[in-house]
Amino acid sequence: MMHQFKVYTRWRPLSPGESTETQRADDQQDSGRVSISLTPSSGSVTQRPWKSDAAFTQTFETTDNNKSVFEAVVAPTLPHVLNGRSCNFFAYGHSGSGKSHTIIGYDFDNPDEFGLCLAAARHLSDTLAGLNRDIDDPAEELAIGVRMFELRKNIASDLLNGRCQCYVREGYDGKTHIRGETEVLEQGKVRVRPIVTKACWSFEDLRQELLAGLKLRATGTSTIHDQSSRTHAVLELEIVTRALLEARDAVVQRQSELVPVGKRATDIYIEEHSKGVIVNADGTYAPNPDYQINHGRIDAAEAEKANFESYVQQAEDKISVILQSSNHTCLGGKLVFVDLAGSEYYHDKTTSTVPRPKQTPQAQQEGRQINTDLLALKEVIRARASKQARIPFRSSPLTMVLRDHFLGTNTTDSYSAMILTVSPSSEQFAATMNTLKYGSLVGVAGGEKKSLPR
Repeated sequence: MMHQFKVYTRWRPLSPGESTETQRADDQQDSGRVSISLTPSSGSVTQRPWKSDAAFTQTFETTDNNKSVFEAVVAPTLPHVLNGRSCNFFAYGHSGSGKSHTIIGYDFDNPDEFGLCLAAARHLSDTLAGLNRDIDDPAEELAIGVRMFELRKNIASDLLNGRCQCYVREGYDGKTHIRGETEVLEQGKVRVRPIVTKACWSFEDLRQELLAGLKLRATGTSTIHDQSSRTHAVLELEIVTRALLEARDAVVQRQSELVPVGKRATDIYIEEHSKGVIVNADGTYAPNPDYQINHGRIDAAEAEKANFESYVQQAEDKISVILQSSNHTCLGGKLVFVDLAGSEYYHDKTTSTVPRPKQTPQAQQEGRQINTDLLALKEVIRARASKQARIPFRSSPLTMVLRDHFLGTNTTDSYSAMILTVSPSSEQFAATMNTLKYGSLVGVAGGEKKSLPR
């Protein structure tokens, strides 16, 4: 099995007020991939013709609807998800190019115009409903667990939990964790909950959860329009059971029980060793002749801490047992959809011929952070494709969050695709070219990998 990364291009229709199109030509190469040539409108003195590498798997025209994109990009990966593997889909492009329309969609009643995530959820729901007819134990019934959050810098807003603010952190195990505010409970217990997972047992339940989350999505003014997504939205669909979700909750509970025990062990160690020394007149430390350190007390506290650490480990092991012993290989299979914030080019005077509001310093800083995230994502993709020993996941919060999704259950057990959303308008020539340049670099790197087996 090898990791695969494909890049697609999707052209949106001309918007009202856009009258001229960029001249372009597609060239199908012997490799099966497509290169794209762009020619600026006549009379332009600042823009030059450009041609990409043979980097793109397929081009979608302005007449292709969301259903066509889903059937070509996402539908072929569903067997992998039903085999317990991870598949990731990114929408990349400048603001107003159609990223959110592609990933999430705006018509939630017409299946032909469902965004990729909703269309995938509908197909998975139908499949799981068929599998559940042969399951008698309610704890083993299969459902779709939904997580939805938006990322700005190192803060993730949980859209299925009232925009609860969470933080991106790297744990002692080297894995990235997204955790909410610390809750102090009775008896000194401390709980830090992860992003909420909403289990959906029907497609309609999932659709309603998605709609509720989208109402909390933040928008702002960009260089293109005044209702631009200024955060990266991440939507995860995972095949789960009640038993799996309960096991994960148990880990959080065991961790909360460990905190006061661990703190007590640390306090006892510090207290005993503080009593065991004295400070001389010259400021140096020496053993306290009037106090014998109670190592038995320290050892007892450390033993209690070790017991509680074992409880945490047992809870974590139970998750692995559930995943490995399930009669359904689909358990844990995951689809991840990322609606990337719009790429912006503040110093590019040719991005649009339409006057735009001047960006505030805060908006410019926001744009620089977005572009930093997008550059980091490109470098991660290229590093993985070239099999570098060090993958720069730590370069940005975005790539830290996506680390586990890229790696899957092992370094070769995942599939990824990027959809470049671009405008045919001659007014957006520079923005379209910049998007295609980014996709060309990603596509050339990712195209070196072999396909996943069916």
